[in-house]
Amino acid sequence: MMIRSCKIKEVTICLPKYSAIFLLLVVSVFIIMLHHIDVLKNKVSSTIFTQRVSTDTSVHQAVCTYQPLSTEDAVEASLLLDSIAWPETPPSPAPVSLEQTSDPAHSTFTILPRKGGGQWHVGDHLEVMIKIYDFKGNPRKSGGDFLIARLHNRKLSAGVAGQVVDHLNGSYSAVFSLLWEGDAQVEVTLVHCNEAIKVLQRVTNEQSDRVFFKSLFRSGSQSDATVCNVCLPPKNQPLCNYTDLHTGEPWFCYKPKKLSCDARINHSFGGYRENITAAEKKLFQSNINLKVSVQASGPASVTVLPEKTGQSEVKNSVVKSGPSGYYYQGVWQSLGGTTVHQFSTPSDITQCLKGKVVHLYGDSTIRQWYQYLNATVPDLKEFNLHSLKQAGPFMALDYANNIMLTFRCHGPPIRFGHVPISDLRYITNELDGVTGGTNTVVVIGIWSHFSTFPIETYIRRLQNIRRAVVRLLDRASDTRVIIRTANPKALTLYETLTNSDWYSLQRDKVLRAMFKGLNIHLVDAWEMVLAHHLPNNLHPQPPIIKNMIDVLLTYICPQKGS
Repeated sequence: MMIRSCKIKEVTICLPKYSAIFLLLVVSVFIIMLHHIDVLKNKVSSTIFTQRVSTDTSVHQAVCTYQPLSTEDAVEASLLLDSIAWPETPPSPAPVSLEQTSDPAHSTFTILPRKGGGQWHVGDHLEVMIKIYDFKGNPRKSGGDFLIARLHNRKLSAGVAGQVVDHLNGSYSAVFSLLWEGDAQVEVTLVHCNEAIKVLQRVTNEQSDRVFFKSLFRSGSQSDATVCNVCLPPKNQPLCNYTDLHTGEPWFCYKPKKLSCDARINHSFGGYRENITAAEKKLFQSNINLKVSVQASGPASVTVLPEKTGQSEVKNSVVKSGPSGYYYQGVWQSLGGTTVHQFSTPSDITQCLKGKVVHLYGDSTIRQWYQYLNATVPDLKEFNLHSLKQAGPFMALDYANNIMLTFRCHGPPIRFGHVPISDLRYITNELDGVTGGTNTVVVIGIWSHFSTFPIETYIRRLQNIRRAVVRLLDRASDTRVIIRTANPKALTLYETLTNSDWYSLQRDKVLRAMFKGLNIHLVDAWEMVLAHHLPNNLHPQPPIIKNMIDVLLTYICPQKGS
């Protein structure tokens, strides 16, 4: 009791026998505390950016770096990078010779005979061998091309995505599950040759700021706009640091000459800098070598007979690495054990959403879902938040059925125009503000706007979002969390360099791995777009969106036996 009331300078009076030892201990503890405080300061300064302006150009590289990952996150990121590593191929000559690259016009595919012989039946697996040749007609000796494949029947409005395997010697296999009776037509597409993928890898490594952003700063009658990005190259100009203190997500703008960093009022897509050679541009030519069909060397289709008597149910015969679903009569059929139900009328959708709050977070492909639901459910009335049509936020209410539907775009990087700073929020922070529960639905879609940045940027964003999802499910395990995957799209040179299907595929793989094992549901937009007869589109056409919404609502309102 006496020790509590004594001051350090009075210790010799209170405890004369042990004063020297006690004083030594106190001083030692004090020194250790100072050391740990200093270490903590150094750690915090390296992980949380609190300084708003840096005027020392020598530290610009440092302030652009991410906060250090935890050991667990770093190991996960390393494993993810290994899992999506593209096959290494021999060095390409400089400059690249188009004649020596993969030519879909010379390349062919061949349907291999059924294993065991005989005719094809529902439940079998069809294998196709693909041979790639260059523009001179010579066989390619290495792999690394990006190919996609599907099996379809236009009359039946049926389709399924194929699984492509690279044999690393210029040949590839595509494997299809036979899931319907009748004709099944094979379609193989060369998206990019391996030399084109090397260009995509290079521009991301060397020009990750080729898509840039701007912010307007205003104070009174003065205004100025400067360039912003995840990371900015050094200049003789101070930086404004807008790194999110909660998530650690970095964001910087060059500081206006006469205005404070606090005068920033909005965020916009700034533009795009193209910096590839004329020879490299030849690798991305529409109708020549950019997403062009490969022709069959023989028959391009097979006739599929009914399932054999005694054969196990076709859904159980599909291997785990097979497709997640397929179209038949224009309707998506899941192969994951969930029966997709048709919400064919507005009243069906209303009944499912009755009493629910549905929060949609993400990019324009998630905004499509909001717009579909808002337009389809008759009693949903959009509340006028005076928001921008592209960025939102949006909110629609159905008072009679107690339904609330919201949409909010994800935080930067996002290529929307003139988003007010107050509306620029990270999904992680939004999720931490959701109470959750049996009547709460959270929908997330985030992929397209990260295509020009190193994949590590996307991995870190998803790690933050996943932590927030885990926290949400910990406090309200009955919350429905549904995540939309990436999807293929139409490609031009610009679209390829900013949002190629190859970039999307890499992010799609990371997203699936990141949320595997959690109590969430995936809407497989990749296969739902690839398997459909309609052209690939960043914003899928209404028939595909309708099927996506049916999957979404099936997860929200599962029926017995699903």
